[in-house]
Amino acid sequence: MIIGNFNQLDLRVDKGALWENFLVSERRKQNMYKDTFAKMYFWRTKQQQEIDFVEESNGQITGFEFKWNNKKTRFPQNFIATYEAEGHVIDRNNFREFVKI
Repeated sequence: MIIGNFNQLDLRVDKGALWENFLVSERRKQNMYKDTFAKMYFWRTKQQQEIDFVEESNGQITGFEFKWNNKKTRFPQNFIATYEAEGHVIDRNNFREFVKI
């Protein structure tokens, strides 16, 4: 249960979900503040491949994978090929650029 769980982040089992929620919320705030219109989605295949966050703006599709851990992550190439999209992995080292702070 998220509500009432004030454990340190390192002890929480839901830190990945919290990280995703934080990034999407901050991105939406920045887009609204700057009057940037972007449609927002997530993407999942029947084989359970997924992209955490997809933005479509001015005909350009960009997918973002959010990772709390700094492990090397491969972006699903079938997403990039299918939608002629860009793909980025967002982690604790580069998130400031993503949320534009």
